Amino acid sequence: MRNAIVLAAGKGTRMHSDLPKVLHKVCGMSMVSLVMNTLKSANVDRVVTITGHAHELVEKELEGMCEFALQEPQLGTGHAVMQAKQLENESGVTLVVYGDAPCISKEMIEELYETCGNADMVLLTVRYNGPSSFGRIIRNQNNEVERIVEFKDCNEEEKSITELNSGFYAFKNESLFEALKELKNDNAQKEYYLTDVLEILKNKGKVIQAVVTEDYDLVQGVNDCVELAHANETMRKRINTKWMKEGVTMYDPETTYLSPEVTLGKDVILYPNVHLYGKTTIGDFTTILSGSYLENVVVGNHSVINASDIRNSEVKDNSMIGPWEHIEDNNRKD
Repeated sequence: MRNAIVLAAGKGTRMHSDLPKVLHKVCGMSMVSLVMNTLKSANVDRVVTITGHAHELVEKELEGMCEFALQEPQLGTGHAVMQAKQLENESGVTLVVYGDAPCISKEMIEELYETCGNADMVLLTVRYNGPSSFGRIIRNQNNEVERIVEFKDCNEEEKSITELNSGFYAFKNESLFEALKELKNDNAQKEYYLTDVLEILKNKGKVIQAVVTEDYDLVQGVNDCVELAHANETMRKRINTKWMKEGVTMYDPETTYLSPEVTLGKDVILYPNVHLYGKTTIGDFTTILSGSYLENVVVGNHSVINASDIRNSEVKDNSMIGPWEHIEDNNRKD
């Protein structure tokens, strides 16, 4: 059985926003919804999302998509995972992921589950030479993962290590909840750190493995609006590349934004500065001209949309819309 725990309890102070961090959008979708869709695409059977700050808003966003557990007060990542009590007696593999890491891919999720078939704990690590506050991976002489050192606790030598801890883990579910019972908060912050589970499992003789990626963007978290913009850029490139390889013409992919839920037909042409969001579908041989914004719109075949704002509507085949039209719920607005 494939389980997952999504950590989504934090406020995100550095966002300087009243909106919970995980509800900020990347390519038109909340970060936590993007993570949820990726888990579903990897055929995860059961997902528990850990909520905290403004939990009502997060639970409303994800209604019907997962189960919830409330972390209150918030006493660290290990404490957050402890709240998923409904998974305690489950079998199989449990993945721990972050609701503010929207760029994780289905392929990487699959690899973590598969690798954990032969291990009790699998860490996703990333090789990266740039500045990062991620913890460092310490390996022993046999190249086995020995421990994780949080960045704030690193000495200068450890800071120079280029293998970083992404914070994504897969566990045999029984091993995870067995280790959580022994987790302590003997630190200055009096918090329970999930990274300490590594040492607990090693002391029990459990098998620890690591999956290593070279793609830092894949595991990037979002802590402020600068990182949010970078996540948008990463996701935009991924989505646009997929569609261009399937035959969609984009005259300027750097100014073309598509939601992951958008569907494009054959011989679609997208001009610069086009935004397509929600469950928008563009029919065959249709052109979307510059300055167009479409959200939850079905556009028929052989149509042209010119510099128009259309939402929650349907455009029939062989239509010419715009310029400067504003259509909502199939009605033109002044």
